[in-house]
Amino acid sequence: MKKLIFALFAAAMVFTTGSKANAQGKYGPDSANCVTYLSYYHEYFKQKNYDAALPNWRKAISICAPTANQNMILDGTTLVRRLIAKNAANKEYKAALIDTLMALHDMRIKNYPKYFTIATNNKGLDISTYFKGDNQKVYDGLEEVIAANKEQTKLSILVNNLNAAIELYKEGKMDAEKVIATYQRNVAIVKEVQPDKTVKQEDIDKTKSDIEGLFITSKVASCENLIALFTPRFDADPDNVELAGNIVKMMSNSDDCINNDLFLRATTSMHKNEPSAQSAYFLYRLNAAQDNIAAAESYLEEAVRLSADSAPKEAADYNIQYANFCLKNGHKAKAVEAAQRTLELDKDLAGRAYYIIGSVWGSTTCGGDEISRRAPYWVAVDYMQKAREADPSLADDCNKMIAQYRVYFPQTAEAFMYDITDGQSYTVSCGGMRAVTTVRTQK
Repeated sequence: MKKLIFALFAAAMVFTTGSKANAQGKYGPDSANCVTYLSYYHEYFKQKNYDAALPNWRKAISICAPTANQNMILDGTTLVRRLIAKNAANKEYKAALIDTLMALHDMRIKNYPKYFTIATNNKGLDISTYFKGDNQKVYDGLEEVIAANKEQTKLSILVNNLNAAIELYKEGKMDAEKVIATYQRNVAIVKEVQPDKTVKQEDIDKTKSDIEGLFITSKVASCENLIALFTPRFDADPDNVELAGNIVKMMSNSDDCINNDLFLRATTSMHKNEPSAQSAYFLYRLNAAQDNIAAAESYLEEAVRLSADSAPKEAADYNIQYANFCLKNGHKAKAVEAAQRTLELDKDLAGRAYYIIGSVWGSTTCGGDEISRRAPYWVAVDYMQKAREADPSLADDCNKMIAQYRVYFPQTAEAFMYDITDGQSYTVSCGGMRAVTTVRTQK
């Protein structure tokens, strides 16, 4: 009981002595005894004889002003931590000692402003250690530390703070919105931390990874939660680029959370304000997944245009995808135009471009007489042969298509009736397309 009374008394002394410091001088009203007991405890402390140091430190902390000696406070935290460890089984006494430890931190924070940051961080570390299991106390205590120190906050405190928030969410004591806000703030703080002699870049990177991993595995940011949280905000302020970017980032990090209307609208808003080939391409994929064909084609065209000057290889890749997409959706003239443009952008894609043009001709139905209806297959085979020569990896596919198209070549007798023969030049004009080919018949 005496120990308990002392612990509570010492905690109180932290505050009462602090208020008298300025009036009584550096050492307080009993300066002689203060100096004496500071000397007594310090000698034992240097020798690591902590048991002998403790009663003299208790006397010093009770009569000295906080300004007497900063080491008195620092050494006190060491002594109190040892007492906490020794008395772990005595819950009541341990709690009182923890309160004393927190009071010592507050004493240093208040009276030694030069060391404010490190003292506040030290308090945060002890909060994480000694209030473990009481997630509300850990969260609230670390919130104060983070608010005070911002990017100078000890990195582990940011991790512990988020962990406490997640645990409170699991306990039903914190909503998803607050946990998400905590995560976003802590990640933003880590990004502001600059490596120096006290913190290495690898520590910063690890902390960011730890925070993101902790958040992702928590499942707090489920797609359902994110849609419920951000939809009304976005509806109220759809032109807010920062909000849109935040939505895109959060939903991108959540499992299966990009094929929804909110993500599409937020990405569209970002692209509208800061257009790029990459964002245009992303919007093509999103719209294509939702069968918004016209919008998908438009964004893919934009991706080609925005990358044409700065990244021609990238533009060519976008362009060949555009040609394929148009072919798939029955826009044959656009598909041929895009494939021909690809030939100008990147010769390495010539095989794929020729294959697309051949596929268009092979699927084109022309009117007119029997020869006019079969002539597109000659053009289709021409392009499949070109594709095979330009890109040997396409040989099997090209050969398969050539075999299919040859079935539709006219019989020799049919060609003769129309006064055409094998090897003769023939111009095909159909579906807004025109090509010169060679007559071929089935033998």
